[in-house]
Amino acid sequence: MPKPWDSFLHYLPYSTEDERFGMVCTTAGSANILPNTVYPPRITDHPLIFRQVAVGRTLPEFQIVYITKGQGILTVDETSYTVTPGSLFLLLPGIKHRYKPVYEIGWQEYWVGFNGDYFTKLFRDGILSREHIFFKIGLQEYILSYFNRIFDEIRAQQPLYQLRACTQVFSLLGEMLVHERRKEQPGSYQKIVEKAKYLMESNIYGAINLSNISEQIGTSTSRLHEIFKNYTSMTPYQYYIQIKINKAESLLEQDISVKEVAYRLGFEDQSYFSRLFKKKTGIAPSEWKKYIYA
Repeated sequence: MPKPWDSFLHYLPYSTEDERFGMVCTTAGSANILPNTVYPPRITDHPLIFRQVAVGRTLPEFQIVYITKGQGILTVDETSYTVTPGSLFLLLPGIKHRYKPVYEIGWQEYWVGFNGDYFTKLFRDGILSREHIFFKIGLQEYILSYFNRIFDEIRAQQPLYQLRACTQVFSLLGEMLVHERRKEQPGSYQKIVEKAKYLMESNIYGAINLSNISEQIGTSTSRLHEIFKNYTSMTPYQYYIQIKINKAESLLEQDISVKEVAYRLGFEDQSYFSRLFKKKTGIAPSEWKKYIYA
């Protein structure tokens, strides 16, 4: 007779050294909850603060939960979400929530808990927010791979496994934020941004002329600025400058003078180029080659 659950479950210790990295993994696991199973099963295997998941709890940490099979419901404050395969949700510290599978259906769940100054800063700065906690990300093998790598690190518990597990947590957060950003942007935005990037790359040795780029795309400079900033978090000018600086690094590694590099990249004022290069890299262009080959 099959068990009503098939699970991997760990609550994790962490050291002062782990905390200094600003990120720690607190718990991780997976469970296959069969139909007609009271949730959560094996309730006494969980610390008291985690047991009230089905009726309402408030955690002092973050958690990510991914559902790959079955159906259920998530309620955060007074807002409810229907959970189906491919649903991924973020639980935030200090915010009351509850979730559980439909009793007659069950579900397959994967979760990871995490905390630390780094994640707290993301929350405080609004990068992680109450407005963006539920994602219909779909059944994705790469999402499962992040959880499986976390589980592998926990099983092995090699030196600095906490840090290695948290890099996978960070990747999960990145996937969530990227998914939300793409959802908010019309498909036409991607085409505009890609064309603008292509034109900038093609004209990397020319002077910066965003009006000309906007005209070739068929939009206004202000509209290009708005779309590009919303899509990439950079203005077109910032992106253009960055690719020029990247190209300057490559040229300076060759036997090309600072003056010649500035001229090739469309900077009429060598002094301005030198100041900009140092601001972006922390190294004066005249010292770049020596720095690279030191």
